[in-house]
Amino acid sequence: MQTITTIQQLRNALDPVRRVGRSIGLVPTMGYLHEGHARLVTTARAQNDEVVVSIFVNPLQFGPNEDFAQYPRDLRHDEQLLASLGCDIVFAPSVDEIYPEPAVTLVDLPAMSQVLCGRTRPIHFRGVATVVSKLLHIVQPDKAYFGQKDGQQLAIIRRMVQDLNFPVEIVGVPTVREPDGLAKSSRNIYLSQLERSHATVLYRALQAAVADVAAGQISAAMVIANMAALISAEPEVRLDYAEVVNAQTLQPMDRLSGSIMMAVAAYVGKTRLIDNVLLELPPLDSPNVP
Repeated sequence: MQTITTIQQLRNALDPVRRVGRSIGLVPTMGYLHEGHARLVTTARAQNDEVVVSIFVNPLQFGPNEDFAQYPRDLRHDEQLLASLGCDIVFAPSVDEIYPEPAVTLVDLPAMSQVLCGRTRPIHFRGVATVVSKLLHIVQPDKAYFGQKDGQQLAIIRRMVQDLNFPVEIVGVPTVREPDGLAKSSRNIYLSQLERSHATVLYRALQAAVADVAAGQISAAMVIANMAALISAEPEVRLDYAEVVNAQTLQPMDRLSGSIMMAVAAYVGKTRLIDNVLLELPPLDSPNVP
């Protein structure tokens, strides 16, 4: 495994790989890797000849009062983990390498980026789409891998790739969870022991919503209200949102059908956590829908 820090070095390393027809998989990350990232890498390793993992804390996706400077970083640990997983190249550029000048060309999908997390993080997904666009151009992978935990991000990237005709397959990888259901996240380290015990309410609320739908509930408002009530009742937890949306467009629904994403976000202490689950339901005209 080699660690590369410049775009030109990376292109020099990948050009001969591409010339002989070997496939390239990209796993974009912000580092401080955990088991969720490891699942992305092992999936990429199984499906590609060459695996590139980028480690870059992207300033464009952090708001003025967010935790860019405090975001956890441990490149040495990340390199050790990636070497054990069979990664071929770690791309760990500096901010100046990715943004040698302030970015004036930005990628924005306002209809999808201003809902859910975008209501309280209005520039976040513009920053995500811009940096992922740059990484796809730099690496030119055959496949790129993203976790379903960041469901809104995954939907936005899929739509960006579709709209801009990127020749890449976007692969969504299921969320990796702790034994008690809490989604793996780099931000979990911010939780105190007490907060950590309360944080499981996000997944419990989602599981309750799945049970509601399985019991025949097709009213989005009812499912949302039940999720919100569960989360709001938990000590140390402040609800940001509970929503049910179309999984592809991220638009709200009245009656539940087709591909849906049930998504929640909440502050546990000072730490903001997100989670979601996907469901595939019959269309509304199906005889199985009341």
